[in-house]
Amino acid sequence: MVESVHEICDRYVDEAAAADPVLATMFGLPGHDDTLTDYSPAGHAVRAELARKALCAIQSAEPTDDSERVAKAVFIERIGLEVEIHDAGLPLTSLNVIESPVQNIRMVFDVMPTDTAADWTVIARRLAGVPEALAGVRASLLVGVRRGQICALRQVVKVAEQADTWAGAAGKEGFFSTFVAAAEELDGAPLTDLRQGALAAERAYAELADFLRSELVPIAPVTDAVGEQTYRLWSRYFTGADLDLQEAYAWGWAEFARLEAEMAAIADRIAPGASLSDTATLLDADPKYTLTGQDELRDWMQQTSDQALESLRDKHFEIPDELMTLECTIAPPGGVVGAYYIGPSADFSRPGRMTWSVEQGKQDFQTWREASTVYHEGVPGHHLQIATAVREADSLNKYQRMMSFTSGHGEGWALYAERLMQELGYLTDDGDLFGMLAQQLFRAARVIVDIGMHLEWEIPAGNDFHAGERWTPDLGLEFLLTRTLVDETTARDEIDRYLGWPGQAPAYKLGERMWLTAREEARERAGAAFDVKDFHTRALRLGGMGLDTLREQLADPHPRL
Repeated sequence: MVESVHEICDRYVDEAAAADPVLATMFGLPGHDDTLTDYSPAGHAVRAELARKALCAIQSAEPTDDSERVAKAVFIERIGLEVEIHDAGLPLTSLNVIESPVQNIRMVFDVMPTDTAADWTVIARRLAGVPEALAGVRASLLVGVRRGQICALRQVVKVAEQADTWAGAAGKEGFFSTFVAAAEELDGAPLTDLRQGALAAERAYAELADFLRSELVPIAPVTDAVGEQTYRLWSRYFTGADLDLQEAYAWGWAEFARLEAEMAAIADRIAPGASLSDTATLLDADPKYTLTGQDELRDWMQQTSDQALESLRDKHFEIPDELMTLECTIAPPGGVVGAYYIGPSADFSRPGRMTWSVEQGKQDFQTWREASTVYHEGVPGHHLQIATAVREADSLNKYQRMMSFTSGHGEGWALYAERLMQELGYLTDDGDLFGMLAQQLFRAARVIVDIGMHLEWEIPAGNDFHAGERWTPDLGLEFLLTRTLVDETTARDEIDRYLGWPGQAPAYKLGERMWLTAREEARERAGAAFDVKDFHTRALRLGGMGLDTLREQLADPHPRL
């Protein structure tokens, strides 16, 4: 029997979930929550072969309808890049401060249900697998050493520090011990297994930190830049587009200058004659925008998110009942500072979740800086986009609904959503508007700094920042600290992130540019009949995909659009 495109995609999701239980839990795919992913060389080889076979099968499949034609294009582009990345040996050596197996093994526990004793029994079984999972990570990193593929010293050192935090170094309680303590109030919870598993997991993270310092630190390259070949591969993966990097770099500078000028106009309304940084200082000191304590931050996030869901529903977006729940939480310490979103499970039994990772010990937060971030992570940003796709079971296969997220498409939409809220009549307060523009400026800086540092390009003439010099991490940090409004902790985390996750950071602004371009092209095609709500609804119902695929699908006048 010949499989259809949708059947091949669905089968791949089932097989991929079994081969990557951490990924399965993150995406809300049931049946694998009691085990962890095999991150050893053998585990990576299994996942690579699954991708290769599925790619071959779908290349031979003939679409039976328009939905399968779109699905085939999405799968070939995405899984084709997965195979390229596997062939380059990059998953084996994956080690960075934000998105690598070391973080994923810990973070997966954040999204597991904890309401019942049965839930904690599942957690106990998964906890018992942490030492083996981290042993697999070490084995893969050692293969990389033998191949001469070793990540930069910066990432090794920083990940070792993260592992220390989760292990409970320096006399502090570890993440896992704190985590399982929540089960003590439940009758029937396997407390002994949980405590033993937590201690074993913390020992394993401590051993990983020792391994990184003893085995990798002495031989890890000091140079952070990955070079053009690797950067182009990751850029294609994160954007889904074959970019002209020179054009993107030049555009980043132009967009940065445009946003600076726009912010200056707002700043002049807030405090005539004040600089951008002086305006930020004034806003930070204003009690109107100040929250005290992480509980107050979480409550404000939840209230702001709930208000957006209620006020946008029906008027500007189609938001079905399943999407009206969005949980807002604070992340445990140890990770990189910032907000992130995890989508709902396939059946919506686990709702979408917005999580804020804050600097350890920080208690004061300014809402003018963060209002647009709630819209970015929530509605109309990631939650609307990702949960809409999850709900489209009648038109999208499981891969499109659960696994086809692409940074250029997804982060581009979320950044587009921030600006869209201004267009829709929100962000009328000058402080909140200034904060949204500050986020936009920051994302434009990412295009410049990420490309510049990894390709070690020259800073162009015609600006007042080290013109003629070549980018280094120190210059990247200086640029963020002097030309954007991020604090020093965030700026340092960001530089570490860019250098360990090449090509991902520019995807926000470059993706937003694609969404804006696609909207204007749709407006030109439709003329007076153009309806922006309809455009958004139909575009989001296509699910995730690369930017080149998105533009092709939006420009093609097939029935689904």
